[in-house]
Amino acid sequence: MTKVIASQVKGVLFDLDGTLADTAPDMIAALNMTLQANGYPQVAFEALRASASHGSIAMIKTALPDVKDEQLADLQQSLFDHYQQINGDNCQLFPGIELLLQRLTQQAIPYGVITNKPARFSRPLLNKLELTANMPAIVSGDTTLHSKPHTAPMFLGAQQLDIAPEHILYLGDAERDLVAAKSAGMLSGLALWGYISSTDTPDTWPADICFATGDDLADFFK
Repeated sequence: MTKVIASQVKGVLFDLDGTLADTAPDMIAALNMTLQANGYPQVAFEALRASASHGSIAMIKTALPDVKDEQLADLQQSLFDHYQQINGDNCQLFPGIELLLQRLTQQAIPYGVITNKPARFSRPLLNKLELTANMPAIVSGDTTLHSKPHTAPMFLGAQQLDIAPEHILYLGDAERDLVAAKSAGMLSGLALWGYISSTDTPDTWPADICFATGDDLADFFK
């Protein structure tokens, strides 16, 4: 793990789900609405939380381990339809993140988001969280041809910040986030408060620095 000091960081980019904002309540509610509408039993929140960082298909497969591949497209569309109705209703920034963003603004460190969430969901959510106006960089899962762990969204985010990748700290809660950051030459930060399952091995992920809580991250920029 590389030693990272705050003075190295000229810009910050965040993963959205499980890093910047706690989106799991809405995503899991939408999945349970989908399950109910299709005649399946609902699944407990804690059983699904860790999969919320890995996208809709991963969530469906967690809830329905025996689901057939030919069923996935219809279930995914149903999940999207339900999620669009409630996107942001029960979502909030993780503890410490609001303070962090205040400190970044005070220090004139620009910040933004690179997410695999499609723009039709990420943009309205960021608007609801009142973050869009302060973010010069917003890259959604369908903004570039490839999404994380590909480097295309990472380089676009750096371009939008107008900062060289080596001076950007990218924060995420999934291995693909850190792989994408390192592949793009960015500093990689692991958000340990995110959607990490008991079977994940975050100690093997390519993190330059780890933060246990959002408050710890805010203190890094004190």
